[in-house]
Amino acid sequence: MNASLLVLALLDGMTQAALLFLVALGLTLIFGVMRILNVAHGSFYAFGGYAAAKVGEVMANGQSVPLSLLALLLGALAMGVLLGVIIEIGLVRRILIIDPVMQLLATFAVFMIMEDLQRLIWGASPVSVTHAVDAMGTIKVGMVTYTAYQLLLLPTAAVAVFLGLRWSLGHTRFGRQIMAVTHHREVASAMGINARRIGLVTFCLGAVMGTLGGALASPTTSLVPGIGGDMMVLSFAVVAVAGLGQITGTAVAALLIGMGKAFAVYLLPELDVLVPYLIMLAVLLWRPQGLFAVAEARRV
Repeated sequence: MNASLLVLALLDGMTQAALLFLVALGLTLIFGVMRILNVAHGSFYAFGGYAAAKVGEVMANGQSVPLSLLALLLGALAMGVLLGVIIEIGLVRRILIIDPVMQLLATFAVFMIMEDLQRLIWGASPVSVTHAVDAMGTIKVGMVTYTAYQLLLLPTAAVAVFLGLRWSLGHTRFGRQIMAVTHHREVASAMGINARRIGLVTFCLGAVMGTLGGALASPTTSLVPGIGGDMMVLSFAVVAVAGLGQITGTAVAALLIGMGKAFAVYLLPELDVLVPYLIMLAVLLWRPQGLFAVAEARRV
């Protein structure tokens, strides 16, 4: 691998890791607070991408960077809140006390329904709106020319979301309520915390992170049926490597899998699809609970 390919692989890995982190962070946040593994989370990514592309068609003119970015943000927020409220009130709060296997099956059913809705609403033709990428131009990194959107915006967005979430969890009243519900839902409720409201807001926040990942990805990729399933599997790999409910670990795991996938494209393209799962398998064989998870005492 020459220097140019090395730089290109590093940049590709960083941008892939940023998107993976945003989607996986929403998944692990929902699990950490509500103890439910939402299989439908990948659909948030797809719907966020499609919504952002649609809003981008209406708002952006191909020249204005602020308008292009605002379109992505509005599409992600609107779709994330809408899906979060509908799914949490309509399904998730009703299945919190049932067997985890049944929870998986229920959220998988939602995923299948959303896959069909995706085809019904937007069809099977590829959808892509590149206003933001075109408006921001390119940057030279050594001998490599790279889009400023991917190089600057995606990692900045991932870091900003991570720092904002960490700060809010540790320094705000609502964040402390989330932590209380995370540690023990029943005790938090007995102390006067509205656990149902915390669950709703947390689920919507996790959904917005998923749709934001899709919205930020939409200018750089073609949105096609099945894209949500692909991202769902990759985000599960990230969460498994980090350990369920581990926010900081999710960032490290996303970087590890993003870099591994990017380098595989240039060194072993035939293993491109397998590398994230080989990394996951190696980690789980060594630490079944994930790299950053800690053993919990069993409740009696």
